[in-house]
Amino acid sequence: MDGAGSNIDTDPGSNLVEASAIALEEACGALPGGGERRPGQEAMARRVAEAIDGGTHLVVRAGTGTGKSMAYLIPAIVSGRTTIVATATKALQDQLATKDLPFLQEHLAPHLGRSFTFSTLKGRSNYVCVQRLAEVEAAGSGQQQLDGLAESADDEQLSAIAEWADETSTGDRSELPLEPSASTWAAVSVSSQECPGAARCPSGDECFAEKARATAEASDLVVTNLHLYGIDLAAEGAILPDHELAILDEAHQTEDVVARAVGCELRSGRFQALVHRARAILARSTTVDDVAELAGRVDDALVPHVGDRVVPADLSDLRSILELATNRLAALRAELLGVPQDGPGDVGARRARALRSCEVLSDDVSAALDLDGGPVPGRKVAWTEGSTHRPSLQVAPIDVAHVLDQRLWPTRTVVLTSATVPANLPGRLGLTDHDHRFEDVGSPFDFENQSLLYCATSMPDPRDDGFLDACHDEIERLAEASGGRMLALFTSRRALDAAVEALRDRLPWRVLHQDDMPKPLLVAEFAADETSCLFGTRGLWHGIDVPGPSLSLVVIDRIPFPRPDDPLLSARRDLVGREHSFREIDLPLAATELAQGAGRLIRRATDRGMVAVLDRRLASNRSYRWDLLAALPEMPRTGERDEALDFLARLVD
Repeated sequence: MDGAGSNIDTDPGSNLVEASAIALEEACGALPGGGERRPGQEAMARRVAEAIDGGTHLVVRAGTGTGKSMAYLIPAIVSGRTTIVATATKALQDQLATKDLPFLQEHLAPHLGRSFTFSTLKGRSNYVCVQRLAEVEAAGSGQQQLDGLAESADDEQLSAIAEWADETSTGDRSELPLEPSASTWAAVSVSSQECPGAARCPSGDECFAEKARATAEASDLVVTNLHLYGIDLAAEGAILPDHELAILDEAHQTEDVVARAVGCELRSGRFQALVHRARAILARSTTVDDVAELAGRVDDALVPHVGDRVVPADLSDLRSILELATNRLAALRAELLGVPQDGPGDVGARRARALRSCEVLSDDVSAALDLDGGPVPGRKVAWTEGSTHRPSLQVAPIDVAHVLDQRLWPTRTVVLTSATVPANLPGRLGLTDHDHRFEDVGSPFDFENQSLLYCATSMPDPRDDGFLDACHDEIERLAEASGGRMLALFTSRRALDAAVEALRDRLPWRVLHQDDMPKPLLVAEFAADETSCLFGTRGLWHGIDVPGPSLSLVVIDRIPFPRPDDPLLSARRDLVGREHSFREIDLPLAATELAQGAGRLIRRATDRGMVAVLDRRLASNRSYRWDLLAALPEMPRTGERDEALDFLARLVD
């Protein structure tokens, strides 16, 4: 896609800042209607170009509507640097790959005088496994038995997937024209914990995941997600292509996503899955029976500690189970190694997957027993979460700064961006010891004239017994004034369920509960019915984009302080010291979450509406209210109910 007459100088000695500005102007000019000038987008593109040119890191806060995707994509493309863009969600990943980058490829490349290539890379479980699919089809024809993992798969879905697999060029689940059940997809896909790699798989030459990796290796720009980027950091760059520039979108999630990605999880299901794989080739093995027996014992050892921080090596019941698991997994590995690789049918492939699962599980058991050891640097914390029916042991680094300091900041230029960036983010990520810049490019929206922040000062304290009933009454008043059109966000499941139960019969409009249907359909239903009300918890504080008249009121029940008993946060509090933990840990998280919730309101220049916070501490607490308000857009504020109701009524008129 080489251009014949370039007007953007991209020679190595050229001014990247100027070239990026010209390219941004060209791209915006190609938008429907000729686009519009966005000073914040221009400022962000300039700062990104300066960071790339100077080899320094950049943290940039860019409010909703800035157009930050274009602001970081264009300088990256113009620079010619090999780039990884990591998003917080697969939805944004798909948006960049199917909308933004094809647009730039069409309209920008001709002016660059050269082409650029891009690709998408996801975790292995997002691609159909050719080998697994072949084994499923062989089992269906009676040629061999499957390993038990597909027993609950849907036959019609399997047939549809098989037909699609013959036609698709990517094998990417997001392109599948149906939504398979979890068990069906599990039957035809593998995780990184199971896949032995292309060299040890009979279908390695046809592997969609490997083809995606090969395409990524040859691409100028690769779009992935933060979780996979974290896994790559833990694996010291073994998964993603080498790159000079990393762009981390929704950067406020980086700390938690990376912590989870470089950590590990132990649960009975992993032992059961390994048993299924091993029994397919070791049908009468007592060693397999021994590993199977571990699954129930793992659950029994974890259940008494659900919700607690633990040190497995200090708990005799848990330590003894993990030590026993170490020995039994070693015995199983030895027995699997004794199976001939060239056995009949697909024995070789099954052996390789079982070995891989066994080895990864053994490594994670060792990591749980030695919290400060393993390949990931820094201190770690373990805790048990889930329910008494499905408990799991989680292990994660307390402070990801150790990981990032060794494996990210010294190796490449990094741009971190989000609409909500806590002021202490650079410190939390260990960036303060490296050359970096923090920039706030603002928002293109006129919050002074488009919005109102109402803090319900007449409400009881959220800790009082009468708060829930008062909350329901206040939501009813606000919804009646706005004519519905409300997104109500709650900080707990209990509060959500109580509000829906109380208000469904009191409000004359449709009230949607977050569990009524899958999230994409739920948001579409809410947007289509201009008077409907949507109630949800943390899952709806992020990623809800409903511009227009369907959303004119966002209600937030409480300041979203994190749970005091959260095990990972508790460990972080201990690390910074209890006297500093509120301002270092809890307050920035609450401010970011509050800003995320409030950010659902104004999504385009013509939107108008109100954010109502029913927690009077936002107006009354002198020690932290200004920290919270500073994280929000500069909206006019009121604590008077009548003024809030009048504002909403004017929106309806």
